[in-house]
Amino acid sequence: MARYEALRPVRMDRIAIVAPESRFDAVLRLVADAGQVELDVAPDAPVREVAERAEVRDGVAAIAGWAPSASVDRLAELVAAEGGSIVRLERPRGVEVPSLLRGGEGVRGSLASLVTTYGAVPYTNLDPTPVAAAAYMLMFGAMFGDVGHGLVLIAAAIALRLGRPRRLARFRRAWPFALGAGAASVFFGLLYGEAFGPTGLVPVLWLEPLEHPIPLLLAALGMGACLLGVAYLLGTINRMREGGLRLALYSPAGIAGSAVFFGLGLVAGGWYLGLPWLAAGGGALALAGLVLAFGGFLAEAGGGAAGVAQAAMEVFDVLVSLGSNVASFARLAAFGLTHAAIGSIVWQGASGLWPGNPVGAVAVFVAGNAVALTLEGLVVGVQALRLEYYELFSRIFQVEGRPFRPWHIPLTSKETVPCPYGSGEGSTSSTSAS
Repeated sequence: MARYEALRPVRMDRIAIVAPESRFDAVLRLVADAGQVELDVAPDAPVREVAERAEVRDGVAAIAGWAPSASVDRLAELVAAEGGSIVRLERPRGVEVPSLLRGGEGVRGSLASLVTTYGAVPYTNLDPTPVAAAAYMLMFGAMFGDVGHGLVLIAAAIALRLGRPRRLARFRRAWPFALGAGAASVFFGLLYGEAFGPTGLVPVLWLEPLEHPIPLLLAALGMGACLLGVAYLLGTINRMREGGLRLALYSPAGIAGSAVFFGLGLVAGGWYLGLPWLAAGGGALALAGLVLAFGGFLAEAGGGAAGVAQAAMEVFDVLVSLGSNVASFARLAAFGLTHAAIGSIVWQGASGLWPGNPVGAVAVFVAGNAVALTLEGLVVGVQALRLEYYELFSRIFQVEGRPFRPWHIPLTSKETVPCPYGSGEGSTSSTSAS
């Protein structure tokens, strides 16, 4: 698969299912078992309803729908056994193409839930699943940096992958998140020198959070700025794909917004490094972005004095929002400090009890780390998700797509008919009526 194809939703074809009228119901049942075609009916509509919507001419019935391009040839072979055929059609203008992310039941399919929970990716947009999953795990690790807790998450991921314990089998698809989050926690735990707290089991490779909160805060803001930069780049590409250069040029989530963001970043870099020319160039770039954004807002407002006032307020909001978005990433340091503080309290309590009450010390150590692992892990997971959705996805996505909903026959008996089509990329399982 070409790299370009891997960064976009599954390619869709407009198709027609064609068959003799006498065999049309049988062909439709095969299509339903395949679970690879979206028709202009309810996803669980009965065969009779679908057949009634078909066009019939000279004893031949046909109905149009959408199917993944890679599945069309195999689907054609399947329906040919009943005298049917699949015909590729030209994509109609003005019709929204359904969107299906890649991965199916694999690792990428599990990670895609991070994106689909936010909304359906428009068919024309890039699929940010790999970048979004990496960003989520990176932010989680920064707030939950502890080698010991990370190893526990990795062990939990392995258990989920193996389907153990059975009562948690329904969460099996979450194992890639647990594995990635655990690995990120181990990485940051090594940087912080944390292993079930400041136990000294691992050396400090970078800094101790509680001893150096300011450098940690600056690093968190820098990480957030880098993630926002990636979001602006993806957003600019999506605006180009949605509406061409004009939309991308004036959009605050496109070229205009990117120019403001990167320009202000250059201003800050020039000030920090003592390079006036860099700061001046960044200021010019940011000003150009504000002018473009103002022009876009003014055109949207319809011009006039009221339009100018509205556009000015919109530009001011862009600047305020940008500052608040960067500041939001301070929570990476804040929750990193909280996690380190909890670990330190537990370790100090256990160490103080050890000389006179070793059993109590062990109990405090185990219970304290269990509480930190569960409660803090839950809070950190939610905070990472909040940063992902509000700060990053709000720039990547401006419109919502329409999810691909393949048609299948509702289950009407206790007997499940095996799917003769098999599974392919992006395939969905279905059952047929007996």
